[in-house]
Amino acid sequence: MRAPDFWDGPPYHPAALALAPLGALYGRLTAARMDRRGRRAPCPVLCLGNLTLGGAGKTPAALALAAMLREMGRRPVFLSRGYGGRLAGPIRVDPARHGAAETGDEPLLLARAAPAVVARDRVAGAALCAGAGDVVVMDDGLQNPGLAKDLALAVVDAGSGIGNGRVFPAGPLRAPLHRQWRHVAGLVLVGAGAPGEAVAAEALRRGLPVHRARLEPETADLAGRRLLAFAGIGRPEKFFATLRETGADLAGTRAFPDHHPYGARDLAGLAAEAGRLGADLVTTEKDAVRLPAAMAARVRVLPVRLRFADPDALRAQVAAGLAGDWAPTADPSA
Repeated sequence: MRAPDFWDGPPYHPAALALAPLGALYGRLTAARMDRRGRRAPCPVLCLGNLTLGGAGKTPAALALAAMLREMGRRPVFLSRGYGGRLAGPIRVDPARHGAAETGDEPLLLARAAPAVVARDRVAGAALCAGAGDVVVMDDGLQNPGLAKDLALAVVDAGSGIGNGRVFPAGPLRAPLHRQWRHVAGLVLVGAGAPGEAVAAEALRRGLPVHRARLEPETADLAGRRLLAFAGIGRPEKFFATLRETGADLAGTRAFPDHHPYGARDLAGLAAEAGRLGADLVTTEKDAVRLPAAMAARVRVLPVRLRFADPDALRAQVAAGLAGDWAPTADPSA
């Protein structure tokens, strides 16, 4: 879905006010669901989740966390719901055999770095993960009560924060913020921006560590190149801004809804426009796995990696989580 503009506006926007009663009901149900006691997995579970709907950088954060775990001598395995894919699982992702239509786009990216399992039933998925490694890294799932988490971190995009602060559909929050904090051990703040700083201030007030990070491009060969950029991710404008930082000459940009399944008409239109502009097509790694092979060969890809400002602080918290030194707050109103 594409987020409506009023989600980033003031909380008293007419549409937000009109949808607030539905948001109150949705938030109450989600918060009650989050408070259920989850089942223990055969190995530790580290969760990277969103406080809001939409992209915040969870998948790059999961990849960075897995790399850190390997440095710590652990064997991480990714667990994903496989949003956008038709397979319910549990099934181990094989990039040579599976496509985005089967597993979703994010698991295909994750499986390039470490074993990845797709499962709608997170408990069954964790059991399969335990056969391939010794730590489960959940990409999303903060609001899913099926599995008990040994450590849960909320990933927030600093440019958008929590939007208008209201609960879906009146705003982007998945549940009232004060009800979500009790399930979180720390905050991963991606990028810079006043909206994110407000969330970070609240986390610090509650005694939660804030791990600052930024997305950095992994290639420099786009400088000066004339490009038509397209993306179907949570915040396409972040991708476009990153491209400009590389020195690329953006002749145009096209935004699609998150997880957009590219069809023949989309691809023909993009190719024709790139031809008119005398530009090369460029997209994200996540979008690239949703392109047909013939089209993917004609599109440049900008890989990005998440870099933590203080990796030692995160490493220490992860080690504490693996040792069982964190549990959700007992008071639901905290």
